[in-house]
Amino acid sequence: MSDLTRALIAGVVLLVVGGSAYLWWHERQATGAPPASTSTAAVVEPAAPAAAPVHHAVEAITAPPDVPPLPPLTDSGSELSDALTALLGRQQVLSFVDLSDFPRRVVATVDNLARAHAASRLWPVVRTPGRFEVSERDGATVIADANADRYSAFVRFVSAIDSDAAVALYVRMYPLLQQAYVQLGYPGKYFNNRLVEVIDQLLATPEVKEPVRLTLTEVKGPHEVPRPWVRYEYADPALEALPAGQKILLRIGPENARQLKAWLREFRQRVAGNAVAG
Repeated sequence: MSDLTRALIAGVVLLVVGGSAYLWWHERQATGAPPASTSTAAVVEPAAPAAAPVHHAVEAITAPPDVPPLPPLTDSGSELSDALTALLGRQQVLSFVDLSDFPRRVVATVDNLARAHAASRLWPVVRTPGRFEVSERDGATVIADANADRYSAFVRFVSAIDSDAAVALYVRMYPLLQQAYVQLGYPGKYFNNRLVEVIDQLLATPEVKEPVRLTLTEVKGPHEVPRPWVRYEYADPALEALPAGQKILLRIGPENARQLKAWLREFRQRVAGNAVAG
């Protein structure tokens, strides 16, 4: 079970508006007549994938006047760092954010939060200090109540971020994210659509009122894995089957999850143009 909540929020707060890569995809759709063939059968070229509809256009968001765009993806390092520092503060950036190849990390992590696994090597943020805490209750291993304290500083940090400033930075940075999203393997897809889809999935995370039960992950193979290697999974198969992002919100505790959901709900409304229930 990985600590990705920071990746989720940092990615959502700092996302990047766009079209350069989207335009590249459209240019590739230009086709001419098929080559001549001596075969009696017609030559049919494979159809290119259709462009995904833009349900949540970032271009519809009013951007602050006189704010220059960021450089291209390959040259944006220092200016991107300055923009993130201006929004979050230098100490917060040093404490929470991994700036190396940041747009690609954000896009990959946001996309993976809706999947079964989000690889920690791709996170745009550093790991939470301390170790995952469990306790024994009624003969079962559960997530310890004290485990939520590990995330409280980060939750306070996120809750204090001004949503207007976050959206303004999102609009400014979006071309970099869109380009990174295409390079990730999604030509013709629009990243803001995916972001809103992932936020909606996170907001739909079930609330579990009783202590969340865990079980040690079974290690299959000819050799026994010695302690202190320990990895847990959710004992309830329905919870274990949830996507990575929802399992993270369960892990950090109900109060932390409620606060992060509140921030995400407000951000989602601004970047999607319509409210969401829940």
